[in-house]
Amino acid sequence: MFIAANLKILRKRSGKSQEELAQALGLNRSTYSGYENEVAQPSLDMLLSMSQFHKVTLDELIAKDFSTYGESDWSSMENHWKNGAKGSNLRILTTVVNADNEEEVELIPEKVRAGYVAGYADPEYMRELPTLKLPFLSKDRKYRAFPISGDSMPPVSHGSYVVGEFVQDWLSLPSNTPCVVVTNNDGIVFKYVFNQLKEAQQFLMVSSNPTYEPYTVNVSDILEVWRFVSYISKEIPDVQLDSEGMGASFRTLQKDIQQILVHLSDSNTKG
Repeated sequence: MFIAANLKILRKRSGKSQEELAQALGLNRSTYSGYENEVAQPSLDMLLSMSQFHKVTLDELIAKDFSTYGESDWSSMENHWKNGAKGSNLRILTTVVNADNEEEVELIPEKVRAGYVAGYADPEYMRELPTLKLPFLSKDRKYRAFPISGDSMPPVSHGSYVVGEFVQDWLSLPSNTPCVVVTNNDGIVFKYVFNQLKEAQQFLMVSSNPTYEPYTVNVSDILEVWRFVSYISKEIPDVQLDSEGMGASFRTLQKDIQQILVHLSDSNTKG
């Protein structure tokens, strides 16, 4: 393994001192210095944090010898993420087709949600999934329906399904777009996505429920992105009227009550 030597090379390329890098990683300088000098071995979680900070893969940090890299090697490695984000590299999307060779809308049941990260590229896994027919969807695009749990994205409630359109080029995704993002660490997540790929190689994930704090997802952790199209729910969303809406509703109710009273009065008169 080349961890210690690679950490020293990456730090020097970043232009940071051991003290500055230690602070960025939440360590004291002596602990970080021990990693560079092979006095101690960082934990797996710390290795992951280091790889994300330097924007290299865990495999590159551990197994590659950065001392042999020329500028062309560094340029290729530093731009590798961009090819993946744009969809230039092969991105496997296993789909189910019907008898007419038309792509189906696969529905991911809640009970197999946890296995989706492992099975999303497995043809056998995908063939076992139920499918939907939604005639209002375009035949030229790929869609999938994902289960939603929790209360972080109202009005989409727990137990609903979000139908998403597959996004090939993540760099082109506008900020503040509701998306299902499939990640290695968190699985299926539905959030408003703020695109920070060009600046920081990450998505900022924001809930519509303000009690949930925003957080970031590194591009290397993203497997799939599906832009929100519609959702399916067994519950009617709870609509909160503003003062103007409440006033209009109250006036309508008064009018209806007056009509009922007039109708009752006429009925009593005729009787």
